[in-house]
Amino acid sequence: MDILMTHAYYLFDDPIERQVMKPYSPLGLLYIAAYLRSLGYQVDVVDSTFMTPGDHLAAIAQSKASVVGIYANMMTRRNVSRIIATVKQRGATVVMGGPDPVNYTKEYFDIGADVIVVGEGEHTVAALLPALRDAPAVDLASIPGIVYCGANGEPVSTPPREQIRDLDGLPFPARDSIDMQRYLDIWKEYHGASAVSIITARGCPYTCRWCSHSVYGFTYRRRSVTDVADELEEIQAAFAPDRIWYADDVFAMSRHWLRDFATELQRRDLYLPFETISREDRLDAEVIEILASMGCHRLWVGAESGSQRVLDAMDRRTSAARMRHIIALLQENGIKAGTFIMLGYEGEGWEDIDETNAYLRAALPDEVLTTLAYPIKGTPFYEDVKQRIIRKEEWASGSDRDFGIAGRHSPLFYTHAQKWIQSQVQLARELRRGVPGYFKAARLYVKSMRHRLSMYLTRNQVEGR
Repeated sequence: MDILMTHAYYLFDDPIERQVMKPYSPLGLLYIAAYLRSLGYQVDVVDSTFMTPGDHLAAIAQSKASVVGIYANMMTRRNVSRIIATVKQRGATVVMGGPDPVNYTKEYFDIGADVIVVGEGEHTVAALLPALRDAPAVDLASIPGIVYCGANGEPVSTPPREQIRDLDGLPFPARDSIDMQRYLDIWKEYHGASAVSIITARGCPYTCRWCSHSVYGFTYRRRSVTDVADELEEIQAAFAPDRIWYADDVFAMSRHWLRDFATELQRRDLYLPFETISREDRLDAEVIEILASMGCHRLWVGAESGSQRVLDAMDRRTSAARMRHIIALLQENGIKAGTFIMLGYEGEGWEDIDETNAYLRAALPDEVLTTLAYPIKGTPFYEDVKQRIIRKEEWASGSDRDFGIAGRHSPLFYTHAQKWIQSQVQLARELRRGVPGYFKAARLYVKSMRHRLSMYLTRNQVEGR
């Protein structure tokens, strides 16, 4: 075995995801595994999603691979140190990948990582394997796209690796290397329909100040419509899913590509209902009609705020006013509209939260997910507030999501603000139903006012005070 690849996410240890139960396979690892296989390497993938931490560590300990590649993001960081310790106990080399190690190179070296891959992993890991096998004869400094620990113990970065231009040249993800049926069964059990994820492009060219671009940078590279359709045919033949999740950062970036893709799917008689994410500025009546004709049953749109002032501060480049129109168009075309709302962004005031609430009550998307803004290292938002960041956990046991920001309203304030917004949206839905919804609306009104009062009572509580 040349390399074992794994990640550090455990579904049944995630209380939030246990309420949702919509797991997807680790596509990034499966892409790298497929590419390495195409070069003749022996690759084992240990998918931790449905494992216990103990079973996961045991599987890694039993592996004979001399190199172990571990994907990490900020939410799985706390699990990674145990995995690295297990790998090091049997003398294997640890290669880290994913967004979090890029932002915290020194910290990952301190817990035992040997090499960190920066950016896309396919070509870099393929170059690393023979180098690590022949070490110390091969100098890691000659391999672009990595960070390694220098002689003085400090991280040494090599020049960036050119990103993969021809995504069609990559083999499809090695879904046969994991238990895909488990994903299908979980979806079927909890949602009555199975689902498989796929990407049609890599990267996002937008510059939202809170968004991390540590893997793909600000590039946007599309696959051809025929290549994506070929993969869909393979997925359909192997798994026959009820739904597809297009996991692009921004789907429907190009109306021309989308139109050609819809035509190609129709030509092949491929009709797979799907869910995906896009942006307000990429959507209009024509695009939404195409999405509906392809079988889009839910589209998530990152509204983030109902305040144009806050959106401009985020460098979001979207229109709060137009967002309401887009949601209506989606719903008129039979597509459920989901939206994301971020509270607590730098400079947001009480009136901005009120504007967000007013927008949501008027637009009434089918689903609203709210979150509290947190500064991810490496982003402009982080740079804006880094002098005021409150670290509530030790690095190895926490994540950037745990950061507080001195001078911002307290977490309790935002807890009530999120609940107030959710109850206000539910209240507006019941009132729209007319008489049948009035009794429930009365209860929601009381609940909503209770959270609004709590916002007033906690408005002077400030983090870091």
